[in-house]
Amino acid sequence: MSKTKWRSVDGIVLLNKPIGLSSNQALQRVRRLYRAAKAGHTGALDPLATGMLPLCLGEATKFSQFLLDADKRYLTCIQLGIRTTTGDREGDVLTEAAIPNLSGQELEVIFDRFRGEIEQIPPMYSALKHEGKPLYEYARQGIVIERKRRRVTVANLTLVARTEDTLTLDIQCTKGTYIRTIGEDIGEALGCGAHLKSLHRISTAGYQPENMLSLEDFEALAERGEATLDGYLMSMDTAVEHMNKVELSPSDTKDMLHGRSIANTTSFEDESSVRLYDQDTQRFLGLGRIKASFIKPQRLVNTSELTRI
Repeated sequence: MSKTKWRSVDGIVLLNKPIGLSSNQALQRVRRLYRAAKAGHTGALDPLATGMLPLCLGEATKFSQFLLDADKRYLTCIQLGIRTTTGDREGDVLTEAAIPNLSGQELEVIFDRFRGEIEQIPPMYSALKHEGKPLYEYARQGIVIERKRRRVTVANLTLVARTEDTLTLDIQCTKGTYIRTIGEDIGEALGCGAHLKSLHRISTAGYQPENMLSLEDFEALAERGEATLDGYLMSMDTAVEHMNKVELSPSDTKDMLHGRSIANTTSFEDESSVRLYDQDTQRFLGLGRIKASFIKPQRLVNTSELTRI
């Protein structure tokens, strides 16, 4: 097998992650198709989960943290009456119980407990690390690590479908929210236990689901050549579109790219981050930080390696 010749390629693509692959496995498959020298994903999905996984290639990896921090939206199916060791369908059954026959109004009262700002204890079967090791490694050895409660916000929780033994929910939440824990906690509130039957990430950071591509889509595009693949790259500044935009004069652009602060002529909030663009070319330069009367370089694009704006 010939050795891959990696190349500099910059931008963001939206993968519709398939079931059964880890986020890193999915990332590496797309990375090889692009022959991208550098790549990273923006928030892991469990192998059981599917849906939107933004992948950052090249210089776009500098802005992946902003996608990690962004709100997420999920569609999840909760299986009622059965608790498992992992909180999802891949675990061993712990208990089985009868499912109460609740009215829609009674369900809404329970759902209200999980709307707004709530506290969660991260599950043992998670990628959260303790002393450098993910919690799931301890869980597989039967070791339970004490976890601190964390505050998260569930902006929306809507029942979209219901059967005798399942609830399908549309959930919009902040980063770090464990949907599996919500499923288990709802089961506890119902008195019958529950686990996640399926989990699909609809969107993150405002990216639209219709722009996602499957692995098969990427493979088909790759067969048509790298120019076709590159045509599906989104600009890296889409990761920071929520920030204010500042256009720089040619002289200010030069100073900024050399690591020098420039005069702040904006009215934007002090200590806020801003998107920087060259006034003449509209080229994205990276991020600056407002510091009173100055804009300081915060995270800049390596323009010598930039292949897509």
